[in-house]
Amino acid sequence: MSLKSKLQRMKGHLALEPDKDKNPALELPTTADQAEKPGSQRVDPDIPFSDKWQSMQARPFVWEDEHVMIREVRFPLGQRHGAYTFSQLHETIAAWEAFGREHPLSAAGRRAEDLLFFDTETTGLSGGAGNTVFLLGYSRVEGEEVVVRQHFLPAPHAEVTLYHSFLEQAKQSSHLVTFNGKSFDWPQVRTRHTLIRDQVQALPAFGHLDLLHGARRLWKAELESCRLAIIEQEKLDVRREDDLPGYLAPIRYFDFLHSQDPDVIEGVLRHNEIDVLSLITLYIHISRMLLEYEREEVSHEERFEIARWYDALGDGQMAMQAYMSVARSDHPWSVRAKLAVGHLYKKRKEWARALQVWESCMGASGHVPEEVYIEAAKLCEHQFKDWEKALHYTRLAYEQWKRRGSLLRQRSKAEGLAYQKRLARLEAKEEGRGML
Repeated sequence: MSLKSKLQRMKGHLALEPDKDKNPALELPTTADQAEKPGSQRVDPDIPFSDKWQSMQARPFVWEDEHVMIREVRFPLGQRHGAYTFSQLHETIAAWEAFGREHPLSAAGRRAEDLLFFDTETTGLSGGAGNTVFLLGYSRVEGEEVVVRQHFLPAPHAEVTLYHSFLEQAKQSSHLVTFNGKSFDWPQVRTRHTLIRDQVQALPAFGHLDLLHGARRLWKAELESCRLAIIEQEKLDVRREDDLPGYLAPIRYFDFLHSQDPDVIEGVLRHNEIDVLSLITLYIHISRMLLEYEREEVSHEERFEIARWYDALGDGQMAMQAYMSVARSDHPWSVRAKLAVGHLYKKRKEWARALQVWESCMGASGHVPEEVYIEAAKLCEHQFKDWEKALHYTRLAYEQWKRRGSLLRQRSKAEGLAYQKRLARLEAKEEGRGML
């Protein structure tokens, strides 16, 4: 380090009079400090537009000779963001604790402070070392508040300082909560961190709850897209006003690098702020759906997808309960739910119950999928040795298949041969029984 740099650091120590055991570059002001001394944080005179940064609740974080900007906004826990208040996060965690079952989104055993609702803004949508993360944003419960903290990179050469500022704060939590963060945001952070890993501390070994996967499971067939902005409108009652589209963020950042005027980047900061707050709301919403799927506001389609999710996780008990809530209804998806219930009974080797459920589908009015007949036929043939019934159900399935193929103008030759082979086998068994 140069003599000038050392003197600058010593000047900072004398000006701030920090605890000798703490590094002043890593110290963030408390809410009380900010209240007592508004605008009193040391601002480097070389930082352009420092007054504008202060008006945006941002201040510099200095490391060595470089700085980044940290914007911090605080909200009371009782404040509502869309359909929920932030305080309901505590209720959600308590509900997961009481649930007592495994799930990828479970927060059992965690505190609200352990969850870091995290999102980034980058210079491009593709991965790789050429894509720079210029904003690391997150929201987190801290005491009786939700704090949004955004670590902004004002110049590419200050990347080491950016990660010093972020990691010192982030390591206080144990789990990331993101929207596509497993596939994009965190891998991108890891990539950039690798380039400077000798100059910064290691990345924390976070647990990771990615809400995009849950959103797709629940709403892929219902919503035109599972983008966060659409989910906000359709499911969370979050309304953005004068929001900067996310795809414009890289353009605004490059404009900022040219002008250094924070007004240029303010829209990106506001967009990211809403993103990380909406992650709290979305986590509460999806968790409530999973834990209380029989609530009236949860649709039968959503209940069916929740059941499928539990089924995929191997939780047959929860899957059965959720499927049954749809199967007992008069909703058009009740037949699909009964088919699934039959499969669960079959897995348990409860053959009679499975057949009873599938035969109840046949007695109902409306369309019956050919798969119902096929599954019933398999049980009759292999478990009950009732070849007459198996032949009857197979013929019904074959007729259903032919009608479907006629409507769609496409019928697989292989499927047709498979039906004919099954019919021939069952006819031979039935004829053999008649000769006894």
